[in-house]
Amino acid sequence: MTFSNQSYVEHVAVRVKDIHWHIRFFREVLGMTVREIDGPAEAPRQYWTVGGLQLMATPGFEAPPSNDAGWLAHLGIMVSDLEAALRNASGWGVKALPQGRNWLQLPDGLAIELIQASGNAVAEVLAVNPRA
Repeated sequence: MTFSNQSYVEHVAVRVKDIHWHIRFFREVLGMTVREIDGPAEAPRQYWTVGGLQLMATPGFEAPPSNDAGWLAHLGIMVSDLEAALRNASGWGVKALPQGRNWLQLPDGLAIELIQASGNAVAEVLAVNPRA
């Protein structure tokens, strides 16, 4: 079957209690830089990364760990260097999950799966600006 339209997920929005912690974690551990900020930088309401993540500041948000319940089971994130990402994540209070050493649970319960990309795939994908 041929489809006349194609699409892809541009971003995933995630409610987080401590938006500043998440901004630092995704930037410093995974190199995900800012694409857009809603609100002042010192108190953003929302923060979008290059790479498709939208963080929504929700200070009183409580939910079971994403790996256990709810609509969002986990985020799969392609990384250019899995070993470096795991080393960088180790000092952030993340918890290893039983699925494997590349599965981490962030302190507020969000589960992420870090996936080793082949070759230069991450840089190539990030070089595309679909909004240009």
